[in-house]
Amino acid sequence: MDAVHVLTPGIGVARACRVMGVDRSAVYRERIAARRLAVPLAPLAARPRPPLAFSPIEQQRVLDTLNSERFADCSPRQTYATLLDEDVYVGSVRTMYRLLAGCDAVRERRNQLTHPSYAKPELLAVQPNEVWSWDITKLRGPAKWTCFHLYVILDIFSRYVVGWMIAHRESAELAEKLIADTVVKQDIAPGCLTLHADRGTSMRSKPVAALLLDLEVAKTHSRPHVCDDNPYSEAQFKTLKYRPEFPDRFGCIEDARAHCHAFFTWYNSTHRHSGIGLMTPQTVHYGRATELTRRRSITLNAAFLANPNRFKGVAPRPPQLPVAAWINPPKTKEPIPVNQFNACSLNSYPQVSQSH
Repeated sequence: MDAVHVLTPGIGVARACRVMGVDRSAVYRERIAARRLAVPLAPLAARPRPPLAFSPIEQQRVLDTLNSERFADCSPRQTYATLLDEDVYVGSVRTMYRLLAGCDAVRERRNQLTHPSYAKPELLAVQPNEVWSWDITKLRGPAKWTCFHLYVILDIFSRYVVGWMIAHRESAELAEKLIADTVVKQDIAPGCLTLHADRGTSMRSKPVAALLLDLEVAKTHSRPHVCDDNPYSEAQFKTLKYRPEFPDRFGCIEDARAHCHAFFTWYNSTHRHSGIGLMTPQTVHYGRATELTRRRSITLNAAFLANPNRFKGVAPRPPQLPVAAWINPPKTKEPIPVNQFNACSLNSYPQVSQSH
């Protein structure tokens, strides 16, 4: 840095810094620091006492009034109003607060609710029947303020609806029955399934919690007021309600059940889902996706060989299948080692590509 100061008078600061490889801003900072050391700062003058400020005797009078037995449990506003009604003025409300703050005597007296910190759920599924998501939505009934409740359990890896039910009410007992029947129907082994839901009353009810404990099914919940923590169920409900044949209202619960039966049959066996390589949920859920992908590749290769110029010399490839389905993937660039998957994840499910 000294060499830069020697060259500066002859060639300038910028050129001297380029020659010596020194940051020019560092030279300027050093100069400013040297000037401050050479010229000591003048001490700050004491602030004069405001002419309208209370004298020490008046301040003590206000504090004695606030700390008296009569007003010890009253706020400054209550004290101020009470004394004013008695034709007594000792100071403004702001003055009372300022004097109390100077004595470290101001704090929140009420018991404030403290909300617990909820951990963000991070769930990974690398095969079907590993993580299920379930939720309840309302379907409008025949009259205003009437509705039916649709319970849906969805496998997040395959997007397959493994169980659903429509009832007149939302009930923990009905949810318990649906979950138990679905676990039996899918032949879920103990300790291999995680059931995710939001924080509704049925989802957090004791009957459901006891059932999952008996079945050795892990349960997780979304954070309060965070709809992104249960994205698969929310997206599935949107698919249901945005279909052109979805009615504004259902005439009765039988109509709702008939409509949902037709919809879920279409959704599971006919609907090509963009998140699973344009496969149907049923195809992925029951392990037929790899064979179908192979057949798609044969068809595309045949089309390419028949007319390579149409594809500009690049053979087309079928849409990739997911290798994982995440709820809130961790923010890391490092791949997750296979040994972090649970034991049920290591079964022989075919290769697939990343899901969204």
